[in-house]
Amino acid sequence: MSITPEHPAALDRRTVLRRAAAVGMLATPAIGLLGACATSGSDGDNEQVAGGTKSEKNPLGVKEDAAIEVVIFNGGYGEKYATDVHEPLYKTAFPKAEVKHQATQAVSTVLQPRFASGNPPEFVNNSGEKLMDFGALVADGQLQDLTELWDAPSVDDPAKKVRDTVVPGTIEAGSFNGKPYVLYYVSTVFGIWYSAKLFKDNGWAPAKTWEEFITLLTNIKAKGITPYGYAGANAAYYQWNVILTQAAKIGGTDVLKNIDNLEDGAWKQDAVKQAAAAWAEVGAKFSDKSFEGLKHTDVQLRQNQYKVALYPSGDWLEGEQKKDTPAGFDYQLMPVPSLTASDKLPATALRATAGEGYFVSAKSKNPKGGLEYMRQMLSKAGAKGFTEVVKAPTVVTAGSEGFAFPPGVASSQAALKAAGQDVFNLYFDGWYKELDTEARTATNELMFGRINADAFVERIQKRADAIKKDSSVTKFKR
Repeated sequence: MSITPEHPAALDRRTVLRRAAAVGMLATPAIGLLGACATSGSDGDNEQVAGGTKSEKNPLGVKEDAAIEVVIFNGGYGEKYATDVHEPLYKTAFPKAEVKHQATQAVSTVLQPRFASGNPPEFVNNSGEKLMDFGALVADGQLQDLTELWDAPSVDDPAKKVRDTVVPGTIEAGSFNGKPYVLYYVSTVFGIWYSAKLFKDNGWAPAKTWEEFITLLTNIKAKGITPYGYAGANAAYYQWNVILTQAAKIGGTDVLKNIDNLEDGAWKQDAVKQAAAAWAEVGAKFSDKSFEGLKHTDVQLRQNQYKVALYPSGDWLEGEQKKDTPAGFDYQLMPVPSLTASDKLPATALRATAGEGYFVSAKSKNPKGGLEYMRQMLSKAGAKGFTEVVKAPTVVTAGSEGFAFPPGVASSQAALKAAGQDVFNLYFDGWYKELDTEARTATNELMFGRINADAFVERIQKRADAIKKDSSVTKFKR
């Protein structure tokens, strides 16, 4: 999650994610500041509307003429899926209700004053470089518990609960200490991306082992192309994701679980050190130091121009670069190669998750309307419409039936199938924004040659220890 920079973050897209460059809306201590602000809006101007009459078509009891406000992150997925698909579905269900729409690329900048005044919108797509801190919002009671949504009858089959219409792990991805607060909607797969045309023209093949990977990077460099790159200005998340994916392959998925749970010494595990050392070598020999000052779209454009061969990201990448991708480029995903023959997970293992986070504001005027908006999103029409607009799969199991994905997403779905049960995820970046920020900073230090692997793990471990000891920070476990 994804849960991620201005992308659509992830099963984590712009993530997940959950999982974007989190310049959250809150200063430290985050919870205290938000709590102080939130109470300032209780002057009656945001009094919640009364519920409506529950029925088969209105199982959540939404007031039929109550307005809802929808705020969408206008990143890699754009806003058309909301304006052309989900909002019309809500209007069809409740024709008397006004649906107010706003799109932004700076969620926290736009919404911080709203939360501070106690007047938040009903529904928020919280993603991008300036997403809000999910953990702090949960701890301060700002997010609506989604249990009622997941237990409600689905739009398409009243005999089936909404929770039974999504892929396994979806609800857990948006849960905090076992309670669901965030809907991660997009099925996101993470890996290393390349152009099928570039590889075919040069006779290159995706690497499965580290030896093959280094040989591939060497051959690419000999052609005068930068072998590997990511954007240090706002997308270091992409690279720490690769390092931790490598660590999970080396030592197994408990490596990531220990990190998420703030276990003592989790970042100093041998698997993390080995992964960091391997990727530090890639940064030193096969990347470009000037990329540290570039944004993700700058480096992604260089890849579309065949100046960069390999780029780490989630499978939102293809849609995000649609306007700049030349004909025949054909994005393809390569899982992170195995480091040694003794790795606990196979080369096909990968990180995948439900990404691109959405929430309902508990203190909005019409939270029931926000929940119903999500229910419409999770219908077959909502899911298929999203996929048709943005060319990305959702977590709704029936949402992609019969859809022909473009080459990149098709390759990520094939990789997901090949991974079988060897699919994993991580959560610390969505739970602890401060730790995510530290990991990004340390990753740039490592990949651009200013620290080694030992200093990398030491630095992040120090921040993790501080968070663990800080009683003002709500802790989450899995």
